[in-house]
Amino acid sequence: MGLEKYDIKILLVLCKSISGRKDFFRWLIANGYPELAAFSNAIRGDTEAMKWLFENHYEWLAILSNAIDGEDKARVWIGKATHRCNLMFALACREDIDAIKWLINNNLQIFLMMAQEVSKVLETQALENVGPYVMHFGQSAIDIKR
Repeated sequence: MGLEKYDIKILLVLCKSISGRKDFFRWLIANGYPELAAFSNAIRGDTEAMKWLFENHYEWLAILSNAIDGEDKARVWIGKATHRCNLMFALACREDIDAIKWLINNNLQIFLMMAQEVSKVLETQALENVGPYVMHFGQSAIDIKR
């Protein structure tokens, strides 16, 4: 149980799917890796993908997605239940310097590449959730007009 169990070629395809390449996403599904396709969508906030992971016994991938999102309990679980590289990957997705160094020192460049793609996705999500056209419910009308 853990991303390190997959062949590096499959992880390269996952990396491309995380980056938003639908052709690589479809390849994962067509070639027997629907869990990785769902994981790539879960990282992007797809709640149906998260649900699919839990319902199809890939809870660890759903929890890994939550760890990437910074949930402490998920990070603790990933650290205990999977190989350390999964936790380091989750931390590197949030640009944790020590985790990045750990991945480099352990020659896990594929995890570093995936973390960079996830980091781009997270940055895009953050930018999409701010700005003058995003309404934050609970604010008064006066605050929104400012």
